[in-house]
Amino acid sequence: MAGKEILVINSNGPLQGEVNISGAKNSALPILAACVLGTEEIILDGVPELKDVEIMVEVLKHLGSEVKYLDTNTLSINSASINTCETPFDLMDKMRASFVVMGPLLSRFNAAYTKAPGGCNIGSRPIDLHLKGFEALGASNIINDDEISIEAKDGLVGTEIYLDFPSVGATQNIIMAATLANGKTTLENAAKEPEIVDLASFLSKMGANIKGAGTSTIVINGVEKLKGTRHTIIPDRIEAASYMTAAAMTRGEVLINNVIGSHIRPVIAKLVEMGVEVEEIEDEDKIIVRANKGKLKATNIQTLPYPGFPTDAQAQFMALMTVCEGESRIQETVFENRFMHVNELSKMGAVIATSGNRATIAGVEKLHGADVKATDLRAGAALVMAGLVAEGTTRVFDIYHIDRGYSNLVEKLTKLGADIKRVRVE
Repeated sequence: MAGKEILVINSNGPLQGEVNISGAKNSALPILAACVLGTEEIILDGVPELKDVEIMVEVLKHLGSEVKYLDTNTLSINSASINTCETPFDLMDKMRASFVVMGPLLSRFNAAYTKAPGGCNIGSRPIDLHLKGFEALGASNIINDDEISIEAKDGLVGTEIYLDFPSVGATQNIIMAATLANGKTTLENAAKEPEIVDLASFLSKMGANIKGAGTSTIVINGVEKLKGTRHTIIPDRIEAASYMTAAAMTRGEVLINNVIGSHIRPVIAKLVEMGVEVEEIEDEDKIIVRANKGKLKATNIQTLPYPGFPTDAQAQFMALMTVCEGESRIQETVFENRFMHVNELSKMGAVIATSGNRATIAGVEKLHGADVKATDLRAGAALVMAGLVAEGTTRVFDIYHIDRGYSNLVEKLTKLGADIKRVRVE
Protein backbone atom coordinates (compact mmCIF):
# COMPACT_ATOMS: atom_id res chain seq x y z
CA MET A 1 0.00 0.00 0.00
CA ALA A 2 1.33 3.44 -0.93
CA GLY A 3 2.36 5.76 1.88
CA LYS A 4 0.62 9.01 2.71
CA GLU A 5 1.97 12.53 2.94
CA ILE A 6 2.28 14.46 6.19
CA LEU A 7 3.68 17.87 7.10
CA VAL A 8 6.77 18.01 9.32
CA ILE A 9 7.29 21.38 11.02
CA ASN A 10 10.05 22.69 13.28
CA SER A 11 10.02 25.94 15.21
CA ASN A 12 11.93 28.45 13.12
CA GLY A 13 11.48 31.93 14.57
CA PRO A 14 9.49 34.85 13.13
CA LEU A 15 8.03 34.71 9.61
CA GLN A 16 9.58 37.40 7.40
CA GLY A 17 9.02 38.50 3.80
CA GLU A 18 6.00 38.62 1.53
CA VAL A 19 3.31 36.23 0.39
CA ASN A 20 0.90 36.35 -2.56
CA ILE A 21 -2.70 35.42 -1.79
CA SER A 22 -4.46 33.12 -4.28
CA GLY A 23 -7.94 33.48 -5.71
CA ALA A 24 -10.76 32.66 -3.29
CA LYS A 25 -11.75 29.00 -3.06
CA ASN A 26 -15.25 29.93 -1.92
CA SER A 27 -15.63 32.20 -4.96
CA ALA A 28 -14.00 29.97 -7.56
CA LEU A 29 -16.20 26.94 -6.84
CA PRO A 30 -19.64 28.57 -7.37
CA ILE A 31 -18.31 30.56 -10.34
CA LEU A 32 -17.05 27.34 -11.94
CA ALA A 33 -20.50 25.84 -11.30
CA ALA A 34 -22.13 28.91 -12.84
CA CYS A 35 -20.27 28.21 -16.10
CA VAL A 36 -22.93 25.50 -16.66
CA LEU A 37 -25.36 28.35 -17.42
CA GLY A 38 -23.39 29.62 -20.43
CA THR A 39 -23.18 28.31 -23.98
CA GLU A 40 -20.11 30.33 -25.02
CA GLU A 41 -16.46 30.32 -23.92
CA ILE A 42 -15.74 31.69 -20.44
CA ILE A 43 -12.22 32.50 -19.24
CA LEU A 44 -11.52 32.63 -15.52
CA ASP A 45 -8.33 34.20 -14.13
CA GLY A 46 -7.00 33.83 -10.59
CA VAL A 47 -8.28 30.26 -10.20
CA PRO A 48 -6.49 28.76 -7.15
CA GLU A 49 -4.52 25.49 -7.37
CA LEU A 50 -6.62 23.39 -4.99
CA LYS A 51 -8.01 19.88 -4.67
CA ASP A 52 -11.55 21.27 -4.45
CA VAL A 53 -11.06 23.15 -7.73
CA GLU A 54 -9.77 19.95 -9.37
CA ILE A 55 -12.92 18.14 -8.22
CA MET A 56 -15.22 20.87 -9.57
CA VAL A 57 -13.38 20.80 -12.91
CA GLU A 58 -13.94 17.01 -13.03
CA VAL A 59 -17.65 17.55 -12.30
CA LEU A 60 -17.88 20.00 -15.24
CA LYS A 61 -16.04 17.62 -17.55
CA HIS A 62 -18.36 14.77 -16.54
CA LEU A 63 -21.36 16.94 -17.44
CA GLY A 64 -19.89 17.58 -20.88
CA SER A 65 -18.19 20.96 -20.49
CA GLU A 66 -14.93 21.55 -22.33
CA VAL A 67 -12.40 22.68 -19.72
CA LYS A 68 -8.74 23.47 -20.34
CA TYR A 69 -6.00 25.29 -18.48
CA LEU A 70 -4.55 28.24 -20.42
CA ASP A 71 -1.94 28.61 -17.65
CA THR A 72 -1.59 27.60 -14.00
CA ASN A 73 -4.35 29.93 -12.76
CA THR A 74 -6.39 30.56 -15.93
CA LEU A 75 -9.18 28.28 -17.13
CA SER A 76 -11.22 28.20 -20.32
CA ILE A 77 -14.70 26.65 -19.94
CA ASN A 78 -17.29 26.06 -22.65
CA SER A 79 -20.51 24.35 -21.55
CA ALA A 80 -22.32 24.48 -24.89
CA SER A 81 -22.21 20.69 -25.24
CA ILE A 82 -23.34 19.61 -21.76
CA ASN A 83 -25.19 16.32 -22.28
CA THR A 84 -26.34 15.16 -18.83
CA CYS A 85 -28.07 16.55 -15.74
CA GLU A 86 -26.65 13.86 -13.46
CA THR A 87 -23.55 14.71 -11.46
CA PRO A 88 -21.01 11.97 -10.65
CA PHE A 89 -21.77 10.54 -7.21
CA ASP A 90 -18.14 9.75 -6.36
CA LEU A 91 -17.06 13.37 -6.95
CA MET A 92 -20.04 14.88 -5.09
CA ASP A 93 -19.13 12.69 -2.13
CA LYS A 94 -15.68 14.32 -1.88
CA MET A 95 -16.75 17.93 -1.66
CA ARG A 96 -19.76 19.64 -0.18
CA ALA A 97 -19.45 22.75 -2.37
CA SER A 98 -20.12 20.63 -5.45
CA PHE A 99 -23.84 20.89 -4.63
CA VAL A 100 -23.83 24.44 -6.04
CA VAL A 101 -23.86 22.89 -9.52
CA MET A 102 -27.51 21.91 -8.92
CA GLY A 103 -28.90 25.44 -9.28
CA PRO A 104 -27.25 26.05 -12.68
CA LEU A 105 -28.30 22.61 -14.00
CA LEU A 106 -31.87 23.15 -12.85
CA SER A 107 -31.94 26.64 -14.34
CA ARG A 108 -30.65 25.55 -17.75
CA PHE A 109 -32.21 22.09 -18.15
CA ASN A 110 -35.12 22.10 -15.65
CA ALA A 111 -33.65 19.01 -13.99
CA ALA A 112 -30.71 17.93 -11.82
CA TYR A 113 -29.76 14.61 -10.22
CA THR A 114 -27.13 13.99 -7.57
CA LYS A 115 -26.40 12.55 -4.16
CA ALA A 116 -26.16 14.33 -0.82
CA PRO A 117 -22.78 16.11 -0.71
CA GLY A 118 -19.74 15.32 1.45
CA GLY A 119 -16.84 17.56 2.58
CA CYS A 120 -15.54 18.72 5.98
CA ASN A 121 -17.28 17.21 9.00
CA ILE A 122 -17.79 20.49 10.89
CA GLY A 123 -21.53 20.38 11.36
CA SER A 124 -24.79 19.30 9.78
CA ARG A 125 -24.90 22.10 7.17
CA PRO A 126 -28.22 20.85 5.80
CA ILE A 127 -29.16 21.43 2.17
CA ASP A 128 -32.81 22.02 3.05
CA LEU A 129 -32.49 25.77 2.40
CA HIS A 130 -31.26 25.05 -1.13
CA LEU A 131 -34.13 22.62 -1.76
CA LYS A 132 -36.75 25.00 -0.30
CA GLY A 133 -35.48 27.69 -2.65
CA PHE A 134 -35.74 25.37 -5.66
CA GLU A 135 -39.27 24.37 -4.60
CA ALA A 136 -40.32 28.03 -4.30
CA LEU A 137 -39.13 28.53 -7.89
CA GLY A 138 -41.38 25.68 -9.05
CA ALA A 139 -39.22 22.58 -8.78
CA SER A 140 -40.14 19.31 -7.09
CA ASN A 141 -37.55 17.50 -5.00
CA ILE A 142 -37.39 13.76 -4.40
CA ILE A 143 -34.90 12.44 -1.84
CA ASN A 144 -34.43 8.66 -1.85
CA ASP A 145 -31.81 7.55 0.69
CA ASP A 146 -28.92 9.85 -0.27
CA GLU A 147 -30.00 10.39 -3.90
CA ILE A 148 -31.60 13.69 -4.83
CA SER A 149 -33.77 14.31 -7.91
CA ILE A 150 -34.88 17.85 -8.71
CA GLU A 151 -37.19 18.60 -11.62
CA ALA A 152 -39.13 21.62 -12.87
CA LYS A 153 -41.33 20.17 -15.60
CA ASP A 154 -42.92 23.54 -16.39
CA GLY A 155 -39.70 25.52 -15.95
CA LEU A 156 -38.65 27.77 -13.08
CA VAL A 157 -40.74 30.83 -12.26
CA GLY A 158 -39.56 33.86 -10.30
CA THR A 159 -40.97 34.31 -6.80
CA GLU A 160 -40.24 35.71 -3.32
CA ILE A 161 -37.96 33.60 -1.14
CA TYR A 162 -36.98 34.16 2.50
CA LEU A 163 -33.99 32.25 3.86
CA ASP A 164 -34.32 31.11 7.49
CA PHE A 165 -30.53 31.59 7.78
CA PRO A 166 -28.25 33.63 5.49
CA SER A 167 -26.59 30.52 4.05
CA VAL A 168 -23.85 31.28 1.53
CA GLY A 169 -24.34 28.08 -0.46
CA ALA A 170 -28.14 28.43 -0.59
CA THR A 171 -27.86 32.09 -1.63
CA GLN A 172 -25.48 31.13 -4.45
CA ASN A 173 -27.60 28.20 -5.62
CA ILE A 174 -30.83 30.20 -5.65
CA ILE A 175 -29.22 33.14 -7.50
CA MET A 176 -27.98 30.76 -10.21
CA ALA A 177 -31.29 28.91 -10.42
CA ALA A 178 -33.20 32.21 -10.76
CA THR A 179 -30.86 33.62 -13.44
CA LEU A 180 -32.70 31.92 -16.33
CA ALA A 181 -36.08 31.61 -14.56
CA ASN A 182 -39.20 33.24 -15.95
CA GLY A 183 -39.81 36.57 -14.16
CA LYS A 184 -38.47 38.24 -11.02
CA THR A 185 -37.08 36.50 -7.95
CA THR A 186 -36.59 38.40 -4.69
CA LEU A 187 -34.32 36.70 -2.18
CA GLU A 188 -34.62 37.99 1.41
CA ASN A 189 -32.16 37.41 4.28
CA ALA A 190 -29.52 36.54 1.70
CA ALA A 191 -25.86 36.02 2.63
CA LYS A 192 -23.72 39.17 2.16
CA GLU A 193 -20.26 37.61 1.73
CA PRO A 194 -17.83 39.07 -0.84
CA GLU A 195 -18.01 35.72 -2.63
CA ILE A 196 -21.74 36.36 -3.28
CA VAL A 197 -20.86 39.74 -4.80
CA ASP A 198 -18.17 38.10 -6.96
CA LEU A 199 -20.61 35.49 -8.26
CA ALA A 200 -23.22 38.16 -9.06
CA SER A 201 -20.56 40.28 -10.79
CA PHE A 202 -19.52 37.30 -12.91
CA LEU A 203 -23.10 36.42 -13.86
CA SER A 204 -23.85 40.07 -14.69
CA LYS A 205 -20.90 40.10 -17.11
CA MET A 206 -22.55 37.11 -18.79
CA GLY A 207 -25.78 39.08 -19.17
CA ALA A 208 -27.68 38.19 -16.00
CA ASN A 209 -29.85 40.84 -14.32
CA ILE A 210 -28.97 40.81 -10.61
CA LYS A 211 -29.31 43.70 -8.14
CA GLY A 212 -28.47 43.97 -4.45
CA ALA A 213 -25.69 41.38 -4.07
CA GLY A 214 -23.82 42.18 -0.86
CA THR A 215 -27.05 43.26 0.87
CA SER A 216 -29.70 41.11 2.55
CA THR A 217 -32.12 41.53 -0.38
CA ILE A 218 -31.11 40.33 -3.85
CA VAL A 219 -33.39 40.76 -6.87
CA ILE A 220 -32.86 38.56 -9.93
CA ASN A 221 -34.78 39.22 -13.14
CA GLY A 222 -34.61 36.12 -15.31
CA VAL A 223 -33.05 36.42 -18.77
CA GLU A 224 -33.32 34.09 -21.78
CA LYS A 225 -29.63 33.26 -22.20
CA LEU A 226 -26.15 34.13 -21.03
CA LYS A 227 -23.06 34.93 -23.09
CA GLY A 228 -19.35 34.27 -22.63
CA THR A 229 -17.07 36.55 -20.60
CA ARG A 230 -13.71 36.87 -18.85
CA HIS A 231 -13.53 37.28 -15.08
CA THR A 232 -10.88 37.40 -12.33
CA ILE A 233 -11.65 35.60 -9.05
CA ILE A 234 -11.37 37.85 -5.95
CA PRO A 235 -8.52 37.20 -3.46
CA ASP A 236 -9.08 34.57 -0.78
CA ARG A 237 -9.84 36.50 2.42
CA ILE A 238 -9.50 33.40 4.60
CA GLU A 239 -6.07 32.55 3.19
CA ALA A 240 -5.06 36.17 3.82
CA ALA A 241 -6.41 36.01 7.39
CA SER A 242 -4.47 32.77 7.94
CA TYR A 243 -1.11 34.25 6.88
CA MET A 244 -1.78 37.41 8.89
CA THR A 245 -2.49 35.28 11.96
CA ALA A 246 0.64 33.17 11.31
CA ALA A 247 2.74 36.35 11.09
CA ALA A 248 1.29 37.50 14.41
CA MET A 249 1.74 34.12 16.09
CA THR A 250 5.43 33.86 15.12
CA ARG A 251 6.00 37.54 16.05
CA GLY A 252 7.07 38.23 12.48
CA GLU A 253 6.70 40.91 9.83
CA VAL A 254 4.97 39.88 6.60
CA LEU A 255 3.73 41.78 3.54
CA ILE A 256 0.50 40.25 2.25
CA ASN A 257 -0.08 40.85 -1.47
CA ASN A 258 -3.46 40.58 -3.24
CA VAL A 259 -5.72 41.15 -0.24
CA ILE A 260 -8.81 43.36 0.07
CA GLY A 261 -8.82 44.92 3.54
CA SER A 262 -12.56 45.63 3.56
CA HIS A 263 -13.22 41.88 3.25
CA ILE A 264 -11.44 41.09 6.55
CA ARG A 265 -12.27 44.07 8.79
CA PRO A 266 -13.08 41.94 11.89
CA VAL A 267 -9.80 40.00 11.55
CA ILE A 268 -7.78 43.22 11.28
CA ALA A 269 -9.65 44.75 14.23
CA LYS A 270 -8.99 41.74 16.49
CA LEU A 271 -5.30 41.54 15.56
CA VAL A 272 -4.88 45.22 16.39
CA GLU A 273 -6.74 44.68 19.67
CA MET A 274 -4.22 41.95 20.52
CA GLY A 275 -1.28 44.30 19.98
CA VAL A 276 -0.41 43.51 16.34
CA GLU A 277 0.46 46.39 14.01
CA VAL A 278 -1.54 46.14 10.77
CA GLU A 279 -0.75 48.62 8.00
CA GLU A 280 -2.99 48.76 4.94
CA ILE A 281 -1.36 50.14 1.79
CA GLU A 282 -4.18 52.00 0.11
CA ASP A 283 -5.04 51.41 -3.56
CA GLU A 284 -2.53 48.54 -3.78
CA ASP A 285 -4.40 45.63 -2.13
CA LYS A 286 -1.47 45.07 0.24
CA ILE A 287 -1.30 44.72 4.04
CA ILE A 288 1.79 44.64 6.28
CA VAL A 289 1.50 42.70 9.55
CA ARG A 290 4.08 43.40 12.30
CA ALA A 291 4.05 41.60 15.63
CA ASN A 292 7.66 42.01 16.75
CA LYS A 293 7.07 44.50 19.57
CA GLY A 294 6.12 43.12 22.97
CA LYS A 295 3.69 40.44 24.05
CA LEU A 296 0.28 39.87 22.48
CA LYS A 297 -2.85 40.29 24.59
CA ALA A 298 -5.84 37.98 24.96
CA THR A 299 -9.13 38.86 23.28
CA ASN A 300 -12.66 37.52 22.74
CA ILE A 301 -14.28 36.66 19.42
CA GLN A 302 -17.73 35.57 18.32
CA THR A 303 -18.12 34.08 14.86
CA LEU A 304 -20.98 35.48 12.78
CA PRO A 305 -22.12 35.54 9.15
CA TYR A 306 -20.43 38.27 7.09
CA PRO A 307 -19.64 41.05 7.89
CA GLY A 308 -18.99 39.51 11.31
CA PHE A 309 -15.90 37.56 12.35
CA PRO A 310 -15.57 34.62 9.92
CA THR A 311 -16.03 31.10 11.26
CA ASP A 312 -13.35 30.04 8.76
CA ALA A 313 -10.74 32.05 10.72
CA GLN A 314 -11.80 30.79 14.16
CA ALA A 315 -9.43 27.81 14.40
CA GLN A 316 -6.41 29.90 13.36
CA PHE A 317 -7.26 32.55 15.97
CA MET A 318 -7.61 29.86 18.61
CA ALA A 319 -4.06 28.74 17.79
CA LEU A 320 -2.88 32.36 18.14
CA MET A 321 -4.70 32.73 21.48
CA THR A 322 -2.86 29.72 22.94
CA VAL A 323 0.37 31.77 23.07
CA CYS A 324 -1.09 35.16 24.05
CA GLU A 325 -0.94 36.68 27.52
CA GLY A 326 -4.14 36.13 29.49
CA GLU A 327 -7.42 34.34 28.92
CA SER A 328 -9.28 34.51 25.59
CA ARG A 329 -12.81 33.38 24.76
CA ILE A 330 -14.43 32.17 21.55
CA GLN A 331 -18.12 31.75 20.85
CA GLU A 332 -18.85 29.76 17.67
CA THR A 333 -22.33 30.59 16.36
CA VAL A 334 -22.16 29.38 12.74
CA PHE A 335 -21.28 25.66 12.93
CA GLU A 336 -22.05 23.35 15.85
CA ASN A 337 -19.06 21.02 15.46
CA ARG A 338 -16.17 23.38 14.90
CA PHE A 339 -13.97 22.77 17.95
CA MET A 340 -12.45 19.47 16.79
CA HIS A 341 -9.02 21.13 16.69
CA VAL A 342 -9.16 21.66 20.49
CA ASN A 343 -8.01 18.09 21.26
CA GLU A 344 -5.18 18.36 18.75
CA LEU A 345 -3.95 21.73 20.08
CA SER A 346 -4.14 20.30 23.61
CA LYS A 347 -1.67 17.58 22.56
CA MET A 348 0.77 20.44 21.92
CA GLY A 349 0.34 21.89 25.40
CA ALA A 350 -2.50 24.32 24.78
CA VAL A 351 -4.85 24.98 27.70
CA ILE A 352 -8.40 25.09 26.33
CA ALA A 353 -11.75 24.37 27.99
CA THR A 354 -14.95 24.02 25.95
CA SER A 355 -18.60 24.08 26.88
CA GLY A 356 -21.08 23.71 24.02
CA ASN A 357 -20.25 26.39 21.47
CA ARG A 358 -17.88 28.29 23.77
CA ALA A 359 -14.16 27.87 24.34
CA THR A 360 -11.86 29.47 26.91
CA ILE A 361 -8.16 29.60 26.05
CA ALA A 362 -5.50 30.32 28.67
CA GLY A 363 -2.29 31.54 27.07
CA VAL A 364 0.84 29.46 27.76
CA GLU A 365 4.53 30.34 27.54
CA LYS A 366 5.34 27.61 25.04
CA LEU A 367 3.69 24.93 22.92
CA HIS A 368 5.56 21.71 22.23
CA GLY A 369 5.73 19.57 19.09
CA ALA A 370 3.44 16.55 18.76
CA ASP A 371 1.79 14.24 16.23
CA VAL A 372 -1.57 15.81 15.38
CA LYS A 373 -4.34 15.31 12.86
CA ALA A 374 -6.01 17.88 10.60
CA THR A 375 -9.65 17.20 11.46
CA ASP A 376 -10.87 19.67 8.85
CA LEU A 377 -9.51 22.32 6.49
CA ARG A 378 -9.16 25.29 8.87
CA ALA A 379 -8.16 23.09 11.82
CA GLY A 380 -5.29 21.92 9.66
CA ALA A 381 -4.13 25.50 9.11
CA ALA A 382 -4.33 26.15 12.87
CA LEU A 383 -2.14 23.12 13.63
CA VAL A 384 0.45 24.18 11.05
CA MET A 385 0.61 27.61 12.70
CA ALA A 386 0.97 26.04 16.15
CA GLY A 387 3.81 23.91 14.78
CA LEU A 388 5.64 27.04 13.62
CA VAL A 389 6.06 28.21 17.24
CA ALA A 390 6.13 24.89 19.13
CA GLU A 391 9.38 23.59 20.60
CA GLY A 392 10.58 20.48 18.81
CA THR A 393 8.95 18.78 15.84
CA THR A 394 5.27 18.75 14.91
CA ARG A 395 3.89 16.20 12.45
CA VAL A 396 0.49 16.96 10.91
CA PHE A 397 -1.44 14.00 9.48
CA ASP A 398 -4.54 13.92 7.20
CA ILE A 399 -3.25 16.92 5.26
CA TYR A 400 -5.61 16.26 2.34
CA HIS A 401 -7.98 18.57 4.23
CA ILE A 402 -5.39 21.38 4.06
CA ASP A 403 -4.78 20.76 0.33
CA ARG A 404 -8.49 21.39 -0.28
CA GLY A 405 -8.18 25.05 0.71
CA TYR A 406 -4.56 26.27 0.73
CA SER A 407 -2.66 26.63 -2.52
CA ASN A 408 1.10 25.91 -2.29
CA LEU A 409 1.10 26.22 1.51
CA VAL A 410 4.53 24.64 2.03
CA GLU A 411 6.14 26.76 -0.70
CA LYS A 412 4.61 29.98 0.59
CA LEU A 413 5.57 29.33 4.22
CA THR A 414 9.09 28.20 3.25
CA LYS A 415 9.56 31.47 1.36
CA LEU A 416 8.68 33.27 4.62
CA GLY A 417 11.40 31.32 6.46
CA ALA A 418 9.36 28.48 7.93
CA ASP A 419 10.95 25.07 8.50
CA ILE A 420 8.19 22.95 6.95
CA LYS A 421 8.20 20.09 4.47
CA ARG A 422 5.96 17.41 3.02
CA VAL A 423 7.15 13.91 3.84
CA ARG A 424 5.77 10.56 2.69
CA VAL A 425 5.30 8.00 5.45
CA GLU A 426 4.20 4.36 5.31
